[in-house]
Amino acid sequence: MAQAREGRDIQGIPWEEIEINRESYRQTRLEQYKNHGNAQSEEVPENLRNLVWATSKHDVYLMSNYSVLHRSSLTHIKSEVLNLSGHVAPTEEHYGSNMEGFSQIRVSTLAVKDNLLVAGGFNGELICKHLNRPGISYCTRTTRDDNAVTNAVEIYTTRSGAVHFLASNNDCEVRDFDMENYHLSDHWHLSWPPNHTSLSPDCSTLIVVGDDPDGILMDFRTGMKIATLRGHLDHSFASAWHPNGVTFATGNQDKTCRIWDSRKLSKSVDTLKGEIGAVRSIKYTSDGRFMAMAESADFVRIFDVESGYEKEQQIDFFGEVSGISFSPDTEALFIGVWDRTYGGLIEFRRRREYSYLDAL
Repeated sequence: MAQAREGRDIQGIPWEEIEINRESYRQTRLEQYKNHGNAQSEEVPENLRNLVWATSKHDVYLMSNYSVLHRSSLTHIKSEVLNLSGHVAPTEEHYGSNMEGFSQIRVSTLAVKDNLLVAGGFNGELICKHLNRPGISYCTRTTRDDNAVTNAVEIYTTRSGAVHFLASNNDCEVRDFDMENYHLSDHWHLSWPPNHTSLSPDCSTLIVVGDDPDGILMDFRTGMKIATLRGHLDHSFASAWHPNGVTFATGNQDKTCRIWDSRKLSKSVDTLKGEIGAVRSIKYTSDGRFMAMAESADFVRIFDVESGYEKEQQIDFFGEVSGISFSPDTEALFIGVWDRTYGGLIEFRRRREYSYLDAL
């Protein structure tokens, strides 16, 4: 930690005390890291990609084992928000909620926005907690399908001001939940499992990507397909709308992020290449000036959108990426990092200041 503060290593790794230097280990890592493609039978052991959320420039929520933690970079205090290691049951009664609850939920994805926290599980569980209320508000299991993992959750506010969230599950369904009335308000069935969705800023158009090289763009009001997104070579795991509601990005197992213009969808307008693995998370700043692209491990790149994605800042570390999130004021990017030794959270400031906030 002291080395990180002195700027010697972003993670505080004591290279002078081990038998290999950073440059040599980086080269070995690049040569030996295995990027899992859909043609391979071996599965990725954990679904690490959407487990970090910043709600302010100081407040970050992230997973550690069975706990959802809140970390303040201002006070350096870490507190447990939700413990899912034992029995979990709702403290409020709502139609469709599983009042018996669940036990030992392994969280596969997470979303936090406007005091609502939604955690998705590997067996299709959804746990909803309002951060300004005690207990859990709503529990449900989306499906009894054998392959029911919740791949992604997106919280959004409708034009009328109601809070909803979208859940993408491996049973080939995307579901829309209304948190005003606590019920499933709509759902769409696909021919392949969706890994991620992104709703346009005006709530009119939905990007859906998943276990197919082609993604789709659909009319969110009618559920009708608008276009097929062709160009990627493998399964996709990430998507994001630019705040202008015109351009958007998709991230794929083929180590690329493609930029699209919704007015001309015959092909992507740009392709950004990764270094070591699949592009598993994409985030734009709220002002649209920057885009962050996280690979499955070791690399996060920040692109200057106004320069046409040409200017780039690379953040280089060691470990699997569990998620990335910009603070709402766009000043900070938080990166969740996990490996056997150095699990924790990296904070990157726009002034190019790094700090390794925590070791979990």
